Amino acid sequence: MALTVQDVLNAAFPAYAATHRLPLHVHKAVGALRRCRTGALGTHAVMCTAGHVVDVRRNSCRHRACPQCGWAGAAQWLERWQRRLLPTAHFHVIFTLPRELHALWRWNRRRFADAFFQAAREALFQLLEEPRHLGARPGVLIGLHT
Repeated sequence: MALTVQDVLNAAFPAYAATHRLPLHVHKAVGALRRCRTGALGTHAVMCTAGHVVDVRRNSCRHRACPQCGWAGAAQWLERWQRRLLPTAHFHVIFTLPRELHALWRWNRRRFADAFFQAAREALFQLLEEPRHLGARPGVLIGLHT
């Protein structure tokens, strides 16, 4: 049987969390993934059209980060965005936050994200408005990947 994310979290997260200070949202996400499709979330019956119980299954956590539950929502999100894309070339650009700024991010998320996104946007506009690169103002979608 293959090793799952849930197996790794069950084996390693308690010790890791005991030695590292983690935000509440991380504890909530890991808790959801560790409980997913276990008896802790209860069960539901799958029935045939005649009303007979065909199977009893464990409930899912439905957390967006769960590899067992979140894939459908992620696939739908991706499909919606792909329908909106223009039939033209587009590029995925990643701006990485330097390690030295992680503490600022951790304690001032909203303000720091606003400043970081504004700086990324301005850098792209300044570069791509130059005639030797694109010579036009690009359309930009900015998202946060954590």
